[in-house]
Amino acid sequence: MSRNQYERVVNARSSISPDAVATAVGRRRKLLFLVTEDWYFVSHRLDLAIAARRAGYDVMVATRVDRHGDRITDAGLGLRPLAFNRGGLNPFEEVLTLIRIAAIYRREAPDIVHHVAVKPVIYGSLVARLLGVKGIVNALSGLGYVFSSTGRRAAVLRCLVEPVLRLALGGSRSRLIVQNGDDRIRLTARGLARDESIRVIRGSGIDAGRYRPADPLGDPPLVVLPGRMLWEKGVAEFVDAARRLKAAGVKARFALVGSPDEANPASIEPAQIVAWAREGAIEYWGWRDDMPDVFAQAQIVCLPSYHEGLPKVLLEAAACGCAMVASDIPGCREIVKEGLTGWLAPVRDADALADALQQAIRRPDLREQYGRSARALIAADFSVDRIAKETVAVYDELIA
Repeated sequence: MSRNQYERVVNARSSISPDAVATAVGRRRKLLFLVTEDWYFVSHRLDLAIAARRAGYDVMVATRVDRHGDRITDAGLGLRPLAFNRGGLNPFEEVLTLIRIAAIYRREAPDIVHHVAVKPVIYGSLVARLLGVKGIVNALSGLGYVFSSTGRRAAVLRCLVEPVLRLALGGSRSRLIVQNGDDRIRLTARGLARDESIRVIRGSGIDAGRYRPADPLGDPPLVVLPGRMLWEKGVAEFVDAARRLKAAGVKARFALVGSPDEANPASIEPAQIVAWAREGAIEYWGWRDDMPDVFAQAQIVCLPSYHEGLPKVLLEAAACGCAMVASDIPGCREIVKEGLTGWLAPVRDADALADALQQAIRRPDLREQYGRSARALIAADFSVDRIAKETVAVYDELIA
């Protein structure tokens, strides 16, 4: 399917009612999401799943259930608990995971499977192809630790993962969703996916109505870094920049919001975070379920990450009208536009990050201006309705 044909499918999709879709195919088609964690599904895919249900799909979710199972079932979605260890490397446990996935796929017999992140993409795709699932949608929201880290462990994992990922992403009934054009280029350059099978859909979508505008004029300004506490999120650079600005007499508060991720090799030890907080360089707020309220308190949201797909935390910050400071990398550049919605700084450069933060802290007029532009950008390009429509068009493309 050409890009023009694909866009016609996207545009036509909005004019077809769910009832008409169900009638045309004789039954409701079944869509199954495979995601490692229930909290991630609720945060990043729940709105999409609800939109797919309205478009005529019965939607199931296979994931590790912790605290968010009720959110999934209350939305009218089926839930299939699955023991899934994101960081597991034990061969016996991994084979058991594959067997469990195969059992769910056999029992549910989905028309479309939607796999999110590297491990579900590999495991789910291999099982789906063996069982003859009609359509396979794989979503990579950034290339993550394995492909972006320069460490020895990541290099070894790359050698193991690349051949299997290449196999998983192949096939004429498979589509790969990435969140920015740079990732598309990198994946095709490495020979991991065919360009014609890739669709660029920018992020998970945001319902701006859920976010109340932040106050751009807080005194002292609150600067927040939201996300998992990983070295590769630029947390150390953020702390270093905060330390330098405080030493220079700049009046501001700096807060880390999120928790370590033990399944990720780049996770920061909790003791290190506590030490930073005791030093007084930053405040540590830990994990928060009320991120719209967090963003509403902040004047500046900072994400000095080393690599991203299209970070939802920046979409949420923009929806609240927060000014933003981020690394000058693919994904962040989609939202943080220099001189329009925020400030960009070179990756891994604490000095440049401190300079950008100082400009944001000392210019409340620009914070207000950039915040308005950020909210307008979300409404124009990143609404949940638009992202859902583009994604459902991929499902319909495979069904057709």
